[in-house]
Amino acid sequence: MDWMLRDLAETVPCIRHVIVLSADGLRLAQHGTDPDTADRLAAACAGLQSLANAVGHEFPHGDGRMRLVVIEVGGGFFYLMAAGSRAYLAVLADEGVDAGLVGQRMRDLVARIGEHLTTPVRGSEQTA
Repeated sequence: MDWMLRDLAETVPCIRHVIVLSADGLRLAQHGTDPDTADRLAAACAGLQSLANAVGHEFPHGDGRMRLVVIEVGGGFFYLMAAGSRAYLAVLADEGVDAGLVGQRMRDLVARIGEHLTTPVRGSEQTA
C-alpha cells in the first residue's frame, strides 16, 4: 500500500502527509511523516470521525456515516475520508493545495484499495 500513498502525495502538489488509520485511531500505513507524527494524527482522526458520525445522525434522511471531513487552518488543510469498513484515509496539505484535486485523488485511491483498507473489529467490540 505504501506506493499508492506515495503516488497520492507525489501527484498532488502541496500534500505533506498521507495516513491510513483504523476507526479506533491506530495507524495502518503512512507516507511523508515519521511514525510519532502519524500516530498523533491517527489518534486525532479517531476523535474527528466519531464527532462527524454524531453530527451525521442529526440528518433524518441520511445514513449517519461520515464520508469526508475537511478542516482549514492557518497554513493548510486536513482531509479525512472514509475508506472501507472501519478504515480512514487522512491527508495533511499545505495552504496552496488544489482542494478539488485532493478530494478526487483520495476518492480514486479509496476506490482502488478500499477492500485492503478495511479493518476488523477489535477487542470487546468483537463480542458485541
